[in-house]
Amino acid sequence: MIIGTDIITLLHTGVFSCVVRKGDETRTYTRRGVIDLYELYEKDSEFLCGAMVADKVIGKGAAALIALGQAAYLYADVISSPALALLRRKGIAVEFGQEVPHIINRRKDGRCPLETACDGIDSPEAIYPVIRNFVQKHFPNREKQETK
Repeated sequence: MIIGTDIITLLHTGVFSCVVRKGDETRTYTRRGVIDLYELYEKDSEFLCGAMVADKVIGKGAAALIALGQAAYLYADVISSPALALLRRKGIAVEFGQEVPHIINRRKDGRCPLETACDGIDSPEAIYPVIRNFVQKHFPNREKQETK
């Protein structure tokens, strides 16, 4: 059973990488990787609390942000096994198209560097500083790209 059919449809019909809905408000995001979820959690974590999220790819870092923000539901086209385990431990309803052992990097020649950095860390709270350091290193001049 697909719970968030409307946000999943929006994810697939728009040019979006992530869609977040809380109540009557829907926010869409277009950047790859964890940056949009990171900035949403950093700047407006209240919007994530109880929200429904649809995303194309969820690794362990993104899962930690969803758990920290206390989202109620996640749909992912692709989710890594470590991300799925983390979300299930936190009681977040999860549906997905495909589960994979790990997320592949953009060059498709190895593992996602953020997911690799999260190896062996089980709590979202302990993963958060790893994500923050990753974002500071890889997105030094980031600007929020959000549409409503």
